[in-house]
Amino acid sequence: MTEHPGNPEEQAAAPAATDQAPLVDESSDQEGPDTLAVPIAELRPALEAVLMVADQPLDQVTLASAVGYPVEEVAAALTGLSEEYAAQQRGFDLRNVAGGWRFYTREEYAPVVEKFVLEGQQARLTQAALETIAVVAYKQPVSRARVSAVRGVNVDGVMRTLLSRGLVEECGHDEETSAVLYRTTSYFLERIGVTSIDELPELAPYLPDLAELEDLEEAGPARSGGATEAAASAGEQRGTE
Repeated sequence: MTEHPGNPEEQAAAPAATDQAPLVDESSDQEGPDTLAVPIAELRPALEAVLMVADQPLDQVTLASAVGYPVEEVAAALTGLSEEYAAQQRGFDLRNVAGGWRFYTREEYAPVVEKFVLEGQQARLTQAALETIAVVAYKQPVSRARVSAVRGVNVDGVMRTLLSRGLVEECGHDEETSAVLYRTTSYFLERIGVTSIDELPELAPYLPDLAELEDLEEAGPARSGGATEAAASAGEQRGTE
């Protein structure tokens, strides 16, 4: 049988086609893990959108990962936005605090914000709740029975209110009585504007001196008798109504 060598040009082209490497998009290997190949939105508006819904400060790496831009470009854009808001005297600022960026209302507009937040608010703390949380703040960790002893009244209902508001929380049990212990929360510190309980004002300047205490002790029985008579009189009046 006679072999046909075929077209010499086709045979020469065949090895070249066989040795050719497949087409691969090498750009994906060059991109960093926090950078998208094609950003999905413009940088500054994307940063504003993410920061608008953030409930805590976000660092530059987190923001870069979210918007798909290099960290260096994100850092420059954040600085530019902050300077732009300040120059335009907006009602808010973009600040880098504790290693993260977040929107904050400007200090000069604090009275407006305070008026909006507090005016018409229905669920304010009662005097009993304020007294109770003061005892917890200065005596923590403290049991509910101890708080009741200090105030001289039952505080079960008030403590439930403070728990539901997130102002106090459970923090273990007393070793002797196994009673639940309570302490103030970070939200409480945030609301009163301090960073730790060590910044609470000292009680000593507000306490009576020894002479005043002796006067109170001497006047105690008389005041108790007067209060008893007043209570009895009020009871008689209610009974006749």
